[in-house]
Amino acid sequence: MDLNKALRLAIDTGDVHLGSKQSSRAVDSGSAKLIILASNCPKETVNFVKDGKIPVHSFSGNNSVLGAACGKPFPISVVAILDGGKSDVLTLKAD
Repeated sequence: MDLNKALRLAIDTGDVHLGSKQSSRAVDSGSAKLIILASNCPKETVNFVKDGKIPVHSFSGNNSVLGAACGKPFPISVVAILDGGKSDVLTLKAD
C-alpha cells in the first residue's frame, strides 16, 4: 500500500483529524480507529496516544514528511483516522 496515497484519499473521502490537539480529543472520545505518529512526535503526545486502546502506526518520516504525505504545506506530528472513507489506510499494521 502507498501510505501517501492512502492518507490523501482518507483525508478527501473519510474523517481524519490532523494535529496533536484534535487527535488527542479523538483518542479521549474513543472515536479514532487508527493513530499515525511522525518519528519526531513530542514524547508526551506519544505517551498519551499509546495509553489509549487505539492502534498506533509509527510513520517512518518526521512531521514535515507526514505533513507533505497528507498534502498539507505544514508539519503534522499526529494523524487520527476516524473513518478511512474509500482508503485502505485502516489496514495498516499497528506497531
